[in-house]
Amino acid sequence: MNDEAREPQSADGRLLPTLRLVIVLNLAYFSIELAVALAIGSVALIADSVDFLEDITVNGLILAGLHFAPVWRARLGMGLAALLVLPAAAGVIMLLHKIQAPVPPAPLPLSATGLGALIVNGTCAVLLARVRNEAGSLTRAAFLSARNDAIANVAIIAAGGATALWPTIWPDLIVGAGIALLNADSAREIFEAAREEHKDADG
Repeated sequence: MNDEAREPQSADGRLLPTLRLVIVLNLAYFSIELAVALAIGSVALIADSVDFLEDITVNGLILAGLHFAPVWRARLGMGLAALLVLPAAAGVIMLLHKIQAPVPPAPLPLSATGLGALIVNGTCAVLLARVRNEAGSLTRAAFLSARNDAIANVAIIAAGGATALWPTIWPDLIVGAGIALLNADSAREIFEAAREEHKDADG
């Protein structure tokens, strides 16, 4: 941190309140989704609930990173790229466990919980879209994570419908794997953006 470090803020002061609201929303729904996931044994919901925990961490790190100089914000952005891979790893672990105990999750709680998550993540994505250019790769990380989570929630709802028609573990497993891939792609995008910012700041 040096004299160049300052707290980026949008013209109308939306950045910090937006980040704090997003953290509260993610924390509230994380506990709900995790409880349902464990109750019905859903790989997709487990992966998605870890996404909520990841989003809490990402936005919390962003709040801290806003006080850093540009070069340090870029380095933190590269660190956040690695953080986005964690839900993918959790999904793989749950997928392997589910294959060993192939019991399909209850379709109605699966879809209903996915719908609730879609509402929360959709709200967060809209809020973050308005400030995603205020702190470079940091707020981009938060926006991409919320956007990907909303996409994943649509797939979770569809998996619940498919499981109701064909009671098998595969819709849940496929969606869980898809969530892992989305997070891996976001990690790549954020790392590349942060690396470019680091070059510009060093230059």
